[in-house]
Amino acid sequence: MTACEAIADRMERLQFLDDRQYAVMRAGAMTRRGLGVRRVKAQLYVDGIAPEDSGEAIETAEGAAISAAVGYARRRRFGPFATRGGDDPKERDRQLSAFLRAGHSFALARRILEIAPGDDAALAALDDEAALD
Repeated sequence: MTACEAIADRMERLQFLDDRQYAVMRAGAMTRRGLGVRRVKAQLYVDGIAPEDSGEAIETAEGAAISAAVGYARRRRFGPFATRGGDDPKERDRQLSAFLRAGHSFALARRILEIAPGDDAALAALDDEAALD
């Protein structure tokens, strides 16, 4: 056990073990995959990252919330990216639930799902807002 602690201490001195850097990297990867802030927070907690080490990563994820949600909708073909019009309330509820499981806010998910497929103006406004994040 002493040898393991010595190795861990040495790795920390050499900056191979840096929780802040890990949190930023992990949050960035999750955001690029389209996951929301709540999911990022939960994963960093599960990974054992202390709140003081995860603050910068969570701020970054909050700043990219809209672009992550739009990317998620694009990949899953929800809302404005659907291949066909979705007037089915059950389908909309399933899509909304998927957004929530991915860690996005209810208001943001509903806002994206309200954009009809082919509504380029609303999509452009959302993309412009995401660029401001």
